[in-house]
Amino acid sequence: MNLRRPKRAGAGENAAFSDLAFLLIIYFLVIAGFTVNRGFPLDLSSRDPVSPVPQDEVLRFRLDREGRLFLDGLERNRREAESIIAASVASRPGLVLVLDVDPLAPWQEVVSFVELARRLEVQSFSFAGGRASP
Repeated sequence: MNLRRPKRAGAGENAAFSDLAFLLIIYFLVIAGFTVNRGFPLDLSSRDPVSPVPQDEVLRFRLDREGRLFLDGLERNRREAESIIAASVASRPGLVLVLDVDPLAPWQEVVSFVELARRLEVQSFSFAGGRASP
């Protein structure tokens, strides 16, 4: 009985694979250096205990599934919301802006509201949500 031995890869083929692996490692290292992820800037350095926020320092907007903004049960357009937030930030520096988001709300409306809060230099911003509005 004649058994055939499998052909072994030559030294040249193994060198090509190690070169390829080395080049892929370099490629991914270079690409990773260019990737910039920007999220919400959070200051987590403070070790102060959590203190309750007075209710008069909270400005709570609600965003429904159609992308409409509500404040105190009344629908507000973007300009009204912007002027209300700007006036509140000017009069109350410790203001906490809360956006209660319907899970089915258009994501672009949420992003637009967060951008508005950032542009108006709101120092404390929070999300609330998790329940769908009827």
